[in-house]
Amino acid sequence: MPTAIFNSLEAGIIYAIMALGVYLSFRILDFPDLTVDGSFVTGGATAAILIVNGYPPIMATLVAIFAGFAAGVLTGLLHTKGGINPLLSGILMMIALYSINLRIMLERPNISLLSEETVISKIRELWSSLGLDQLMGNILGVIGLEGKIPVGWGVLLVMLCVTLLIKLLIDAFLKTEVGLALRATGDNSGMVQSFSANTNNMKVLGLGISNALVALSGALIAQYNGFSDVGLGIGMIVIGLASVIIGEAVFGAKTIVRATLAVVCGAIIYRIIITLAMQVKFLGTGDMKLITALIVIIALVLPKILDKQQEKRRKQKRLSELKLSMGNNSSSGGDHIATAKAD
Repeated sequence: MPTAIFNSLEAGIIYAIMALGVYLSFRILDFPDLTVDGSFVTGGATAAILIVNGYPPIMATLVAIFAGFAAGVLTGLLHTKGGINPLLSGILMMIALYSINLRIMLERPNISLLSEETVISKIRELWSSLGLDQLMGNILGVIGLEGKIPVGWGVLLVMLCVTLLIKLLIDAFLKTEVGLALRATGDNSGMVQSFSANTNNMKVLGLGISNALVALSGALIAQYNGFSDVGLGIGMIVIGLASVIIGEAVFGAKTIVRATLAVVCGAIIYRIIITLAMQVKFLGTGDMKLITALIVIIALVLPKILDKQQEKRRKQKRLSELKLSMGNNSSSGGDHIATAKAD
């Protein structure tokens, strides 16, 4: 169990990058972008085919980011220049990317990276060469957890740093002039247009950045899993939304800094919940989509139920205070009448 949770933490941190991309499109731009299911695979496919052909893994990952950005830009152009409905433009791009991804993977449904050097394998080798694995093993042995928790913390810590760096960059970007224009476009595009600002460019840019992050996550997940599969992105938009919704429900989203942190934590919590659910004997891997749907439903419904209960308690408290106040007033009024009669 501890090993499974540890692995879910590693995967959750990488998926958090994808969740940040979904947050940009759904929350900041208010754009229901279904391109995510395709651009996630585009990132993994691009990185995998380049790595297999001898390109450095870091370079392959950077190219994957650019490929995801291009997919997002095309979705934005379909909507802004083609006048296609936002939801439909995402669906069309998602469908087109399935064939494009197969082309990128040279018509192969999957590409193995187990025998290739990847970003993940480089991190593990570096961490081990510095003696940090042995140090962690000694620490776990002292506290009696040796053999229960993996000693290889390199991927977890490095990916955590990368994800937090991306989160901080998004926070800083959304406070710039362009970032504020992007947020305003999502909040009220009509008002932005009244100031002669080009909302179409903002939508294209926002979708490009969103899918670039999704593709980066796809490239890292492919290298983490040791393979890239053409079906890897199925349901990815639901996973991204689940991460966003869970994070906002647990941690809130009053500010941008808090919201992005909530998204990162939501992605990690989601992976842990899935891992724990998989430990239940009567549930199998085929039930993952059902579990995801139930998690999203609970995350959507539970906050509303809690809000209604809090509102009900507030009303009851106000009513009791009002009755108490009225009782005090009537009592003091009776005392005044009694005093007046005595006089």
